[in-house]
Amino acid sequence: MKSKVLFGPSGKPVNYSGPVYKATKYIKDEGLDSFEYGAVHGVRISEKSANVLKEGSNDNDILVSMHGPYYINLCSTSEETMEKSIGHLFKAAQAGEWMGAYRIVFHPGFYSKRDPKIAMSEAKKTINKLLNKCEEEGIEDFTFSPETTGKRTQLGNVHEIVELCSEFEHFEPTVDFAHVHARGRGCLNTKDDYNCIFSAIEDNLDIDMLHCHFTTIEYGDGGEIKHHTLAEGDEFGPDIKDLLEILIDNGWNANIICETPNRDEDAILMKETYLSML
Repeated sequence: MKSKVLFGPSGKPVNYSGPVYKATKYIKDEGLDSFEYGAVHGVRISEKSANVLKEGSNDNDILVSMHGPYYINLCSTSEETMEKSIGHLFKAAQAGEWMGAYRIVFHPGFYSKRDPKIAMSEAKKTINKLLNKCEEEGIEDFTFSPETTGKRTQLGNVHEIVELCSEFEHFEPTVDFAHVHARGRGCLNTKDDYNCIFSAIEDNLDIDMLHCHFTTIEYGDGGEIKHHTLAEGDEFGPDIKDLLEILIDNGWNANIICETPNRDEDAILMKETYLSML
């Protein structure tokens, strides 16, 4: 089976000067396929602007996702923080429905020096409250997408993300391969390293398209430090070609969101590399 792989930027394209909710035509004209709207500092988009984004994405055949606020923590030791996190994700689901976002990406939280199993248990309790709120408020068209995280203090290794997505409706994973690489202190170097991730997903989830993030990344003992451009790939991994080869060989459908500092420009390079490998 032939794979279908889409490419797009995380956030506003580097040289785009208009309103970000009107960026889909620009992204399409660049030859890209998708766009992750950033609400990382809070969900502030109005329903009117979100509808403009949805119309533009439909007109230009751009697949839209949303990245929720960075400060979500579903397993906080503070009840107030968890309640606020529910509110942030509810607002993201509401805005995501307005704009037609097929995924709402978020970082699940932090272990806070507790056993990871305890943090996971708390996160599941919070997710149940979140889904109940969405149902009570009539929000129906949404898919939350917890992301693999880059720091070893965070809830969000591959198996934890798969576990969350296997237990809840309206949940599918975001695999940030740079985060996996950084969290594992440079663990993605061969096709077999990637195959372990895909096997965990295939064995536990039934998904049509894998939502991905990719960048080269600098890391230390604690995991992620800084994102880098593809041009810096000789110094910082992982290598996009390894991921693309796995997707092609195994017929996986994927949407790869570029998170390098060059966003759309590196997304174009990723797509050109992919097409050259077919």
